[in-house]
Amino acid sequence: MSEHSDESPLRQDGIGEPDQLERLWTPYRMAYIRGENRPDHHGEEECPFCRIPALPDEDGLIVHRGTTAYVVLNLYPYSPGHLMVCPYRHIPGYVDTTEEESTEIAALTKQAVRVISEVSKAPGFNIGMNQGAAGGAGIAAHLHQHVVPRWVGDQNFMPIIGRTKTLPELLGDTRNLLGEAWRA
Repeated sequence: MSEHSDESPLRQDGIGEPDQLERLWTPYRMAYIRGENRPDHHGEEECPFCRIPALPDEDGLIVHRGTTAYVVLNLYPYSPGHLMVCPYRHIPGYVDTTEEESTEIAALTKQAVRVISEVSKAPGFNIGMNQGAAGGAGIAAHLHQHVVPRWVGDQNFMPIIGRTKTLPELLGDTRNLLGEAWRA
């Protein structure tokens, strides 16, 4: 059916006609969409990854603190248990890390996989860094490595047909589970 067909249940502009989609309101995402708390340039005072370590672990969603880097739950996760490994130092790229930082980021990433595997039984992971805005980094000014647990079928019909992404647990509860397992 063409987009101009009279058989279409939706108007082309999407206004005034029901679209048959359920709405799962996630107002916390608006801050992310608006780009709030993203540093404009390289100003540490505006950077959330620089501010988070000053917060108590529960408030900052910090799972573990290392010497040169820390592990934090992603506030806008792709899947439950989505962690990020961030250096304390405000640097934009992996090539800017010291040997000590790159070694600790690697070790914390390995431990994150172990802990998430133990807690959630995730059988797979996406691990990586998006470098620069062109590379997809949401906060390009401060390096961070994503550790995203994956399950077979985790990208099921919900986002495609239901236009809904599900997270089965509150972020604070996930942080507590992962933090406890990290210390064990």
